Amino acid sequence: MTNPHPTARAGRREWTALCVLMLPLLLVSMDVSVLYFAIPAISADLEPSGTQQLWIFDIYAFVLAGLLMTMGSLGDRIGRRRLLLIGAAAFGTASLVAAYADSAGTLIAARAVLGIGGATLMPSTMALIRTMFTDPGQRAKAIGLWSGVMTGGIALGSVLSGVLVEFFWWGSVFLVNLPAMVLLLVIGPFLLPESKDPNPGRFDWPSVPLSMAAVLPVIYGLKEIPSEGRHIQDVVSIAVGLCFAALFVRRQRTAASPMIPPALVRARGFSPAVVLNLIASFAMMGSAFFTTQYLQSVLGKSALEAALWALLPSVPIGMAAPAAGALVQKGVSRASVVAAGFVTAAAGYAMLAFTDTDSLWLLLAACAVLACGIVVVMSQITDMALGAAPVERAGSASSLLETGGEFGGALGMAVLGSIGTAVYGHRMPDSAPDVAKETLGGALAVADRVPGLAAAAREAFTGGMHGAAVAGAVLLLASAALAARSLRGVRVREAEAPEQSTTEEARAAV
Repeated sequence: MTNPHPTARAGRREWTALCVLMLPLLLVSMDVSVLYFAIPAISADLEPSGTQQLWIFDIYAFVLAGLLMTMGSLGDRIGRRRLLLIGAAAFGTASLVAAYADSAGTLIAARAVLGIGGATLMPSTMALIRTMFTDPGQRAKAIGLWSGVMTGGIALGSVLSGVLVEFFWWGSVFLVNLPAMVLLLVIGPFLLPESKDPNPGRFDWPSVPLSMAAVLPVIYGLKEIPSEGRHIQDVVSIAVGLCFAALFVRRQRTAASPMIPPALVRARGFSPAVVLNLIASFAMMGSAFFTTQYLQSVLGKSALEAALWALLPSVPIGMAAPAAGALVQKGVSRASVVAAGFVTAAAGYAMLAFTDTDSLWLLLAACAVLACGIVVVMSQITDMALGAAPVERAGSASSLLETGGEFGGALGMAVLGSIGTAVYGHRMPDSAPDVAKETLGGALAVADRVPGLAAAAREAFTGGMHGAAVAGAVLLLASAALAARSLRGVRVREAEAPEQSTTEEARAAV
């Protein structure tokens, strides 16, 4: 459907508002990794049990993933700005509680509330970008910045936690959230426009537990496979989640006012974008499973040294998304740009396959090439997904895209991690202790008792990384072909300003 109204270009107000939105987005992405170096200090202070320590680390990501679809749909109904501000208040309050938690239980509860707040902030920021930037070229630039901040935040979180724990107490990693959330609460009501579906229908409450029951068991099972090995309980967990996913899909097809409208999924270009985003997250997190261990356990870097080195590949990421957007604006087809991004990422994986046990610079170069390719893909398909969705469904669209990214990340660690573990075990000497055959960390723990074990384990781990890298490269090359085919001829329609678009017109466009 052609928009009969001229598309308004964003001005200084909108770009300033985008800068404000980037602050909570940066912090939400940082909170995924901010405990990497704080956990030892927390353990010494709060003395959590082994199970409590795992929940302190994982509860944030689990709650975040489980509530993304719910919060995206809720934002479409009550208003994305309102939900964003509610989430900012919850995120800031939970950060304060977490910083001064005096028990493991309190910290776990605070981290859970942080996950709830994060689930409101992530889809709301993306949906508001869809509302504020109606010009396709400007929206592509804004989404490119969104993608870069999101990717950079995950890398920055671990480094920031290391620096803060080095000079302050562990609670400081949570207190850094407060200034940004206060700023958002003060400035947001004046800079950010309110937008919502003018005729959303009743909120689909039964879909809330169904969506969480579909997402959480699958995410949990996939996360456990690379760390614990394939156990029957992990397989059962994934199977249970898939059963609930089938029930969730059926509910969306039959409900009068579903959480995820089937028309949204059928929109041209939207479903391929969700799938390709899942694959991009698969590749990014799958590589991180090996590169972080390589820096610490193979090269012998300390945790903080490894995190600082890992920041270097993030430097060229900031140029990747704008360059991709500029190519699209100059007439290069989006399908070609996305396919080129996948090929670039595949080249990064191929470079990983040529590393040995002392290849720091080759590893960093491979990570940079891989990350640039993935950011190109993510920025373009995010723009495509939001452009395919009507304005009043921007929250649901962004939440579905991000939920797919969570699945892809967990799947990448599970699949590539399992490949690497299998190759590692196969290459370890038969005489090695059983614990050494399971993980590199286990081998290094007993290396002082077995001559030559450390060198053999590092060689075996590097070989496992080679096997995973080859698999990742093949997948990404296949994804390049899929992108070139599935995105051919797909164009992002110009967004209609909310006051210029009725619900019936938007749904007809879908």
